[in-house]
Amino acid sequence: MVMNDNKARTAARIIWASWESGKRLRQLPDGCRPRSMEEGYAVQAMLEEVSGCASFGWKIAATNVTGQKHIGVDGPIGGRLLATKVVKGDGLVPMTGNLMRVAEAEFAFVLGRDIPVRGQEYTPDEVLACVASLHPAIELPDSRFQDFVTAGGAQLAADDACAGLFMLGEPADTAWRSMDLAAHPVSLSISGQQITSGRGADVLGGPLVALAWLANSHGLRRCGLAAGDIVTTGVCGKPAAIEAGDSVSADFGSLGRVALRLGNS
Repeated sequence: MVMNDNKARTAARIIWASWESGKRLRQLPDGCRPRSMEEGYAVQAMLEEVSGCASFGWKIAATNVTGQKHIGVDGPIGGRLLATKVVKGDGLVPMTGNLMRVAEAEFAFVLGRDIPVRGQEYTPDEVLACVASLHPAIELPDSRFQDFVTAGGAQLAADDACAGLFMLGEPADTAWRSMDLAAHPVSLSISGQQITSGRGADVLGGPLVALAWLANSHGLRRCGLAAGDIVTTGVCGKPAAIEAGDSVSADFGSLGRVALRLGNS
């Protein structure tokens, strides 16, 4: 099978229909099932078109061994943040249809300059020069596959790298640029009890390393990164189990804090 645009679009429509309805997939049909990461990303690239949702930015899943075991892959996967899946802090976040039911504390960047595609790989220092601001963030990932642990990397790439809901916190003070983000501690609490903790090094060795990985992942995007894009870099510590009615708080110390409340449905 060759993953042409028509087959990629068909697979993306199936993914989006599952996302909207909450009806889980065992797997994509054989005629449009991606067999490689490249084909999975081709499906993912159709999600904005079939959903009618604008892009808010990018995410990186499975940036450490814990995250990789959680979804059954052996390396990071990039995905799109859809604008309609970004939540605000002034209301209850719905839990309806969420299968994965975990929260993740993540470093996120807002780009101030484009990072165009080029032959030579970007370094962490080079991508740092393109960042406008750093933010604490919370992701509530999810999957459209009933058994996401065995779906495989290609289908999870098509599944938007298990994207779910996302909350971006307020920007950190500009002093963060002189800090060692890899060593910076992060904790996540559920309903007032600390559940997990980690450091920036949990994401591919550091948040800027993860950002550089995304900048160099041309097969994912088919384009460069653009000024204004938000990039969330993956879980620090471990994914923490959540239930309806919980409050979730990610504490980044001097870099700030971000919190949300989960609805009862």
